[in-house]
Amino acid sequence: LQKELLKCKQEARNLQGIKDALQQRLIQQDASVLQLKQELLRANMDKEELHNQNVDLQRKVEERNRLLAEYKKELCQKDRHLQQHQSKLDEMLRQLSEASYQQVDLERELEHKEALLAHCMKREAEE
Repeated sequence: LQKELLKCKQEARNLQGIKDALQQRLIQQDASVLQLKQELLRANMDKEELHNQNVDLQRKVEERNRLLAEYKKELCQKDRHLQQHQSKLDEMLRQLSEASYQQVDLERELEHKEALLAHCMKREAEE
């Protein structure tokens, strides 16, 4: 009985050691699981924050694209107005040039008539 008691006590100590080791391992695993849960929570929070930033950036890109389209539209309108004004300016320059040629012709004609008049006056005075 004594031997059997010693054997049972030894077995109980061994089982207690195994139990303590398993409990220690369970505590470590629980700590690891808790740490992993915290990391997962942080990762999910970071993911959510990145998603919100992405949504915000997409909204900003869409807004800028809308503004860009408006600016392009305004630029096209201004280009059309500029082309209209340029053609009007070209027409006015052509008319001015024509008027200038006519003025030169009229001045020559005036000089010619003044010369004729002077010649006639001179001839009249001689007669």
